[in-house]
Amino acid sequence: MPPKGTTKKKAANDGSTTHTPTLAEQLSYLHSPRPFKNPNYTKNANRRTKNLKTVLGQERERERIERERRRQEKDSQAMDIYEVKKELVDANEEISTYLSIEAPPSVLPQRHYCDITGLEAPYTDPRTGLRYHDKSVYELIKNLSPSAAKDYLAARGVNPVVR
Repeated sequence: MPPKGTTKKKAANDGSTTHTPTLAEQLSYLHSPRPFKNPNYTKNANRRTKNLKTVLGQERERERIERERRRQEKDSQAMDIYEVKKELVDANEEISTYLSIEAPPSVLPQRHYCDITGLEAPYTDPRTGLRYHDKSVYELIKNLSPSAAKDYLAARGVNPVVR
């Protein structure tokens, strides 16, 4: 099928039906083979998408089954008193997942934010101890009174020591 708008008008006195391809038809990749596509691919019509609530429910169920399986394995084994205490401690420890709020502490350094704008603050004013984002905020910090600087530090939760 030729691209849209490339149909030629037939000449009235020409009896032949030879079609000469237009430049757009010559340069078209429509009929060239596409090696990146799998010719045997068929879309699974029975597969439906799952919403977030369904996915989280299935994850919760999978975790519950895993905990129950571990508990049954522990019950089936013969244990002495010391092993029981150790296993009780292990049972209280949960595996970190998307659903559990407990996670190990981050290995990345803590981020610092500007006390004035709330943006990331790579700089700290040596006189007041306020963190700032760029030189325009630094100009504002230089003009702050000591009591205002103390208020900003107190809002961050730092014991204000202004020199």
